[in-house]
Amino acid sequence: MASTMTPAQLRASLERDGFVRIPQVLSPDELERYRAACQHVVHKARKGEWPYVRTLPKQFPPWNAEDAQQNGIWGVQHLLHPDMPGRDLFAESYFHEKVVGVVLDLLECRRDDLVLELYNMLCRPDHDFALRWHRDNIGAQASAEEELRHLQEPIIHAQWNLALYDDSSLVVVPGSHNRARTDMERGADPFEDNMPGQLAVKMGPGDIVFYNNNILHRGVYNSSTERMTLHGSMGITKSDPERARNILQHGIGTWASKADFSNLPPETSKLAQGMQARLISMGSGDDVGFTHQD
Repeated sequence: MASTMTPAQLRASLERDGFVRIPQVLSPDELERYRAACQHVVHKARKGEWPYVRTLPKQFPPWNAEDAQQNGIWGVQHLLHPDMPGRDLFAESYFHEKVVGVVLDLLECRRDDLVLELYNMLCRPDHDFALRWHRDNIGAQASAEEELRHLQEPIIHAQWNLALYDDSSLVVVPGSHNRARTDMERGADPFEDNMPGQLAVKMGPGDIVFYNNNILHRGVYNSSTERMTLHGSMGITKSDPERARNILQHGIGTWASKADFSNLPPETSKLAQGMQARLISMGSGDDVGFTHQD
């Protein structure tokens, strides 16, 4: 199902709430194929046969793949990596016309402005697990003035969760992307289960949620509930050092030049290769540092 919202409505919802949900962007056939690819990769990752994983209980990069078998995982990194099994299917889903179309509407840009960014999978953790409240690009120790300075910067990327199963793991405080934290939010337990105004974003299979990653949010993950959610972002060429750090800290710069998108349909392949070239121009990421230390 294509979005029934106009581009202006999509932008207004994202600006007002900090997120916008679009139902059923995937066909039943796409859901089936993407689930099968994810199941295969998660099985390998849990056995320690894929080196790029999010390991428990660490929340933010870098992660140590050697911890996967002992501690378990909650995500699989680098779905577009040249060695990733099923990479052509993952590329198909990342460059999906319905996804790209919404990105263009939200960022009000042209296809030639887009930059390849992250594509990962969030999966069922091996034991119950939760992320602390955070903003992706702003550290917890930032003052109110620092928060506002970052929050008032122009939007230069789009980030999304594309659910392959029911998923209500993303918990947000709607509207918090437009303001500094309140005194209560700043002083709350990092894992507070009842933050005032919080909302669990409910997604069905094939639903996609775009969200401002500087909204105050957390993830709450249930080990008894299947989860395979494709977690991606695309940027535009007006990047800056902080955006480069947020992307390249995940290690994508070390392999991006080797990714092969030639098996995609011609127009999609052209888009992918252009986005790839614009990412490579940002550098390798060897010295960008990390936003969070936990």
